[in-house]
Amino acid sequence: MRVRVATTALGITAALLALPACSTDTTGAKHQTPSSARTGMLSGAVHKPAALSSAALESRLLDQSDLGSGYLSKSQRPAQHDDVTVIGCPALSELGGGAATGGTLTFPRKAKAAFTYGDSSSEFSEELYSDTANKLSAGIGRIFDAMTGCPAYQVVAGGTPIDITAQKLPAPRRLGDQQWSQLLTFSTAGRSTVVKQTAIRDGNLLLIVSGAPALVDRHLYKALAKATATG
Repeated sequence: MRVRVATTALGITAALLALPACSTDTTGAKHQTPSSARTGMLSGAVHKPAALSSAALESRLLDQSDLGSGYLSKSQRPAQHDDVTVIGCPALSELGGGAATGGTLTFPRKAKAAFTYGDSSSEFSEELYSDTANKLSAGIGRIFDAMTGCPAYQVVAGGTPIDITAQKLPAPRRLGDQQWSQLLTFSTAGRSTVVKQTAIRDGNLLLIVSGAPALVDRHLYKALAKATATG
């Protein structure tokens, strides 16, 4: 079965990460939070902080001074709407057309940054979203949970077939309220690229860090600290 999905701004690799055609670790959903926080998420009994604006999120993204030497900012291209065909992922088709286009990650309050490192063959990107905890959790969790049934699938973008395998990784449980992590391998024309993606929800913030595994591991904690800083 095939499902049509739309690409996003950061190129085919980053776009595929943002789309629901991925497998990810959902064990973070079992992360134990304080009882008051859990009660607040489910019943709204506690105060819910207001969602941050896109401008506020932009100021919380890592920049070149945070990353150190060797990093160059990668310009973001206008959003593309070229069709991508996803093959071999039944869980995606069951989500329906709205979810298949990545709509649940299209929160109105968002900010993105992307960088290249060294010889420009390694990339690192960061995305921040803000909404209520329930909406963030449901939006990313529903898609990512469904994709755990697709450890291997294929996309066809612009006539080019790309084979993708997904491997669930242990998520950093002590960060934020919910966590997901995965390793994706993109293979086409005899070449492969490995991309790690880790997502952390902390209250009304959702952080998604993607790129070369070593770069994700190096900057995840710093990204979360800056994103959640209140000073």
